[in-house]
Amino acid sequence: MTLQQVPKPQTAPKRVTVLGSTGSIGCNTVELIADSAESYEVVALTARQNVSLLAQQARQLDAELAVIADPTRYGELKTALEGTGIEAAAGEEALVDAATRPADWVMAAIVGAAGLAPTLAAIRRGSVVGLANKECLVCAGDLMVAEIRKSGATLLPVDSEHNAIFQVFDMAQRTAVEKITLTASGGPFRKFDRQAMSKVTPKQAVAHPNWEMGAKISVDSATMMNKGLELIEAYHLFPVEKDQIEILVHPQSVIHSMVSYVDGSVLAQLGMPDMRTPIAYALGWPERIPAPSPRLDLGAIGQLTFEAPDSERFPALKLARQSLQSGGAAPTILNAANEVAVAGFLAGKIGFLDIARVVEETLERLAAPELHALEDVFEMDAAARRHASGLI
Repeated sequence: MTLQQVPKPQTAPKRVTVLGSTGSIGCNTVELIADSAESYEVVALTARQNVSLLAQQARQLDAELAVIADPTRYGELKTALEGTGIEAAAGEEALVDAATRPADWVMAAIVGAAGLAPTLAAIRRGSVVGLANKECLVCAGDLMVAEIRKSGATLLPVDSEHNAIFQVFDMAQRTAVEKITLTASGGPFRKFDRQAMSKVTPKQAVAHPNWEMGAKISVDSATMMNKGLELIEAYHLFPVEKDQIEILVHPQSVIHSMVSYVDGSVLAQLGMPDMRTPIAYALGWPERIPAPSPRLDLGAIGQLTFEAPDSERFPALKLARQSLQSGGAAPTILNAANEVAVAGFLAGKIGFLDIARVVEETLERLAAPELHALEDVFEMDAAARRHASGLI
């Protein structure tokens, strides 16, 4: 984890940019900003295709710039913002431009590998970046960490698990940390056998029992690939060895993660399963700000349960750990193949169990060289996508 010296609390409005403002994380971030509008100035908002919601958010927050990634939607966005004074732009280069505009804080919430270039641009500018896109560190972890050290940027994890660890990890005594434990809900198919899982539908897979998330991340949770990606992300975020990261299934999603110390102490961060809590922590850092999340009532919950994950029923966990151990481009291949396979499942082209099969066969087929530049990442990402698409 690259954390610079904690800054003094800000008195002037914080200038913020939200990359991926129309997704689940982005919408929650916009809600928190709108609740304390006097504390923020919105530099830029970006979206992939949802012009109407992007324009609505830009108007609501009086943003300086709104960017739609799909260049064919530029005219629609420009018309929607006519008379507001809000600048409209479109395309991949415009996304990167939005990320590099002067801002005190940038939320990186663009889903998948598509978020890599704009997130890296924000890091190179030396921004404080709230990272909700785990694929950035999965695809290009070593390169990202090197750029953070070079630019002096600060990375604040927004994923609930990594945010929880960040809150209880004693950076001043990192050698006293014995292990970190990422908790997992187990998803909607935690008790399904392989035969039952072979018949599940996309509708079932996106119905997460605890969290409200987008379709892709919901499917990742159902396969437990989400936890595998978080395993790789945690390795790059925190100063621990690969074998010091464990995964534990916790169906209630109340304990978001834990840090174990050499004296036998285990520190955990608890809260209701609501993404507004970790987003608020990152948005307000180094202070805590109010969030409208429901409050935790352990008496009402009654009990918290735990179980070890089953890597035979959920092979994505094993594939992710193997990719982390292999290093080089293996995590990049893992992520790219998974994105293609999940899209294929959601489109009804393959079955649920085929997701892990496509990922495994892609990893077996492609070599995983070291990655020396961002271009290497994009090249391996493209190769993995081509191969996975062929399997589908």
